[in-house]
Amino acid sequence: MTPGIQRQRGICVGSIFLGSTILLLAGCKGPSLNGEREARQQVRTVTESYRPNGSRPVLPVLTTNSNLGEYLKYALLNQPKVEAAYYEWMASVERITIQRSLPDPQITFQMDIQDVVTSLMPGLMMSFPGAGKLRAAGAVAAADSQAKYFAFKTASLESAYEVKRAYYRLYFLDEKIRVERDTLNLLSELEKLALNQNQVGKVTLQDVLRAQIEQDRLRTELANLEDSRGPLLAEFKAALGLRALEPAPPLPQRFESTSLDVTSEELFQIALEQNTRLKGMEADLHSAEAAIQQAYRARMPDASIGVMADVKMNPVLYRPWGTVSLPIWRDKLAAQVAEAQANKRAGEARLTAEQINLAIDFAQRSFQFREATRNLELLQNQLVPKQQQSLEVARSGYVAGQIDFFNLTDAEQTLLRFSLDEVEAHTQRELALVELSLIIEGMPPTGTPTIGSKAGGMGAAVSSMGASSGGMLPGGSSPPKKSGQGQMK
Repeated sequence: MTPGIQRQRGICVGSIFLGSTILLLAGCKGPSLNGEREARQQVRTVTESYRPNGSRPVLPVLTTNSNLGEYLKYALLNQPKVEAAYYEWMASVERITIQRSLPDPQITFQMDIQDVVTSLMPGLMMSFPGAGKLRAAGAVAAADSQAKYFAFKTASLESAYEVKRAYYRLYFLDEKIRVERDTLNLLSELEKLALNQNQVGKVTLQDVLRAQIEQDRLRTELANLEDSRGPLLAEFKAALGLRALEPAPPLPQRFESTSLDVTSEELFQIALEQNTRLKGMEADLHSAEAAIQQAYRARMPDASIGVMADVKMNPVLYRPWGTVSLPIWRDKLAAQVAEAQANKRAGEARLTAEQINLAIDFAQRSFQFREATRNLELLQNQLVPKQQQSLEVARSGYVAGQIDFFNLTDAEQTLLRFSLDEVEAHTQRELALVELSLIIEGMPPTGTPTIGSKAGGMGAAVSSMGASSGGMLPGGSSPPKKSGQGQMK
């Protein structure tokens, strides 16, 4: 066999070797981690309901007969902030694969040239990080993805909170307008009564003017209340994820209150176990712990190996080679470990601070709920009924000439104040319950369809939504614990 033929055969052999190696490596997949598999299962479970086939599902058609759950579902599926948190979570899950994967292999090429090409050496090189480095990096990314998951859950709960807050404020604005209009009609009757008394000479024109002045004041208050509907409608529209130029949705006709049938002790325990902010900080703490292991792994040397073939030689000359990094900078390695440990301690301190803040928030919202409940019961059962009787007595006394018009209008103003206080107490009670159920505690809801029922996936919407159907929100990463039933005390 002539040297030329042998060189051509060497070139062919080298080309076939490199081509086969490239095709083989092109189909490689690295071994997945436990945290990665669980995270991808979470993504699949959530995506089935939230973004099936990578697109937004059909939104509910909102009408005046829609229940609150349909509005909450609409907001969850349409709110850009929730969608942004969802895709950030998905990106963090993909980052796990990136972090635990080996570096890409490299094709090398070397030539020696004098007057002609004397050496032609294609080759293949592969780098291998130190033992445990990839697994540690994957563990950090997996913990970060759990933090992003709870950020997505928090965004979903906050979306529901914003919808319910705007919904209740709009509903109770209508109640305030109704009270003001009823009072305006009452004042019109009192003006006629004063006018009749003036015509028969029992009272002066001052009583009539006083009634007209009070009516003018109430008309201005009524105009201000009706004008405030615009900002509240814009807030409700934004909570549903509707853009500025999109038409405003119809408002539901039927009022749905928030239900919360657990004792305060049980509620706080559930808050500690399921609060999404705490869960996110716990995931950050796990990430810091994984980062400590990653910092220790930095002491392990990295290696690179490769092989080159000089296809110009006869026979073909193969040149294997390898490199090993030398982690000799001990101060740098120690600083990496110290940094990771400091980050962990900072995470622990943040978690403790958030638990303290949660306890404070829970105590404040619980007090606001109890205070509003007591005030509401007092107004509904005692003050408003008695003041209505007092107004009737004052009206009869005025006709009989036993009291003056000032006492009559004072009875009317007191009834108006009590009626507005009743609406305000009802508003504060509902808003306190919304914050307790959605922001502080984040309970999965009852009576609503779930977004994935598997552990580690997405649960249903918050039970305190007051909806009979249609609501969806991500649940916890573990099945919720059972709690007793009863009134909040």
